[in-house]
Amino acid sequence: MNAIVLLVVGLAVMLLGYRFYSRFLATRIYRLDENFRTPAHEFEDGIDYVPTNKFVLWGHHFTSVAGAAPIVGPAIAVIWGWVPAFLWVVIGTVFMAGAHDFGALWASVRNKGQSIGSLTGTVIGGRARNLFLVVIFLLLLMVNAAFAVVIANLLVSTPTAVIPVWGAVLVALMIGQLIYRVKMKLLWPSIIGVVVLYGMILLGSAYPIALPDSVFGMGSKTAWIILLFVYAGIASLLPVWVLLQPRDYINGLQLFVGLGLLYVAVLICAPEVVAPAINHAVPEGTPSLLPLLFVTIACGAISGFHGLVASGTSSKQLDKETDGRFVGYFGSVGEGMLALAAIICCVAGFPDVDAWSGVYNKWQGGGVNAFVQGGDTILTQGLGLPADLGATVLAVMAILFAATTMDTGLRLQRYVVQEAGELLGLKVNGLLGTLIALGVCLALSFGAGAEGSGGMVIWPLFGTTNQLLAGLTLAIVSVILIKQQRPAIYTVVPLIFVLVMSVYALIVQLGQFYAAQNWLLLGMDIVILIAALWVALEAAVAMRRGVAANASSPV
Repeated sequence: MNAIVLLVVGLAVMLLGYRFYSRFLATRIYRLDENFRTPAHEFEDGIDYVPTNKFVLWGHHFTSVAGAAPIVGPAIAVIWGWVPAFLWVVIGTVFMAGAHDFGALWASVRNKGQSIGSLTGTVIGGRARNLFLVVIFLLLLMVNAAFAVVIANLLVSTPTAVIPVWGAVLVALMIGQLIYRVKMKLLWPSIIGVVVLYGMILLGSAYPIALPDSVFGMGSKTAWIILLFVYAGIASLLPVWVLLQPRDYINGLQLFVGLGLLYVAVLICAPEVVAPAINHAVPEGTPSLLPLLFVTIACGAISGFHGLVASGTSSKQLDKETDGRFVGYFGSVGEGMLALAAIICCVAGFPDVDAWSGVYNKWQGGGVNAFVQGGDTILTQGLGLPADLGATVLAVMAILFAATTMDTGLRLQRYVVQEAGELLGLKVNGLLGTLIALGVCLALSFGAGAEGSGGMVIWPLFGTTNQLLAGLTLAIVSVILIKQQRPAIYTVVPLIFVLVMSVYALIVQLGQFYAAQNWLLLGMDIVILIAALWVALEAAVAMRRGVAANASSPV
């Protein structure tokens, strides 16, 4: 089969979902009100609460939630064949991710910009909130520590990406000043920013930069990881309009251009899908498709991390409540489009099935490198780009996604630290909260692994933890809908599916960790499982009470 079929069908279904299903959610379920005073206006402080143009905010939300996961997950999951991965990405984006991301954003905006963790205490209870914060903190720890490793590996393996990746920071600072200080309209800063970014990609290809093998006694990978954490710490303390917003916005534009180039290349070269539709000869050691598919592909179908971003940063910047449909739902569509591109690159970017099998000859044999390798082939054949330039474009895409997620992730982790401080009766300011978050991330990175790769030690729990968080976020949104006497079936059905698959996967992993005598992951798995089930049970009780109250109240 030709990859064009996957491209056209996948994009058509996602765009139809935004056109019709998101409108249904906006008008019938979440009932957006253009005149509602959002937290961005109510608590405007010029730092975290800043009314923002919906296109700029969409850029922040999209690039923050995307990260490397919608590339890595599909690039691994196609080992089971392209059909399961394709169906889960397309259906999950339209009916699960959209309702989840949109719902988390709406719930936070309607509750004074509270994070999903704080909302748990408001709508369910303090005990559930405390347990939820544990799950959230562990997830953010995994994301920040692991993404630093992913970025560092790509900076080492693709030195041509160094100039455009770090140059993007300077471009973002310039864009922020032009929009907020000079009050320039959005069009010209956008055009200038994209042109400069792609100019830097050409410059990077001409002048690759590689760190020495030893930097102050550290390996190059270790040095990059430390630099990334220092940068993320500084970025998390700056007002959102200075760096976070413009960086995410211009990265979103640049990344959409990159996706556009990739899609056009597919239409021109029309590559054949060489991977099997269903792989009946998976390598030894590959886990079963059910339930692992639904936690391997998290971002790109549905992801709990999205709820943290929607309720953590995006809700504090939403200018009008009606902008939530574009920011929340279309943000998830953007990620689905990236996951679709990753699938196409990894199943149609190889010359034949033997070449594909050579990459997917073991569990997790694919990944970012498979995406870069397959996508480079498609760009070279479709657009005639030099091979090295195509690889640079794709590597920069992956790094910028992961880096913007780190920016937002560390800011969110600082919020969680501050919330925990309030629960303990301690006042934790932004600087102290950031230092604590950085300290924990660095302790994991360098205390549990060589060259700062300690984050990868607990990464096997990311997929299940992330999906559990998605289910619990849908539970919070469902409780709010039920209490407001609105239809909740559109969030309850995805909630049940995601929770069942996530708990099933956690139980499967328990057996794997026990057999491998990996007591650290076994203990963390048990803690996460107990906390998640406890929160889910209390949410179910809250839903039941809400239904009973609605039944007894006069119509």
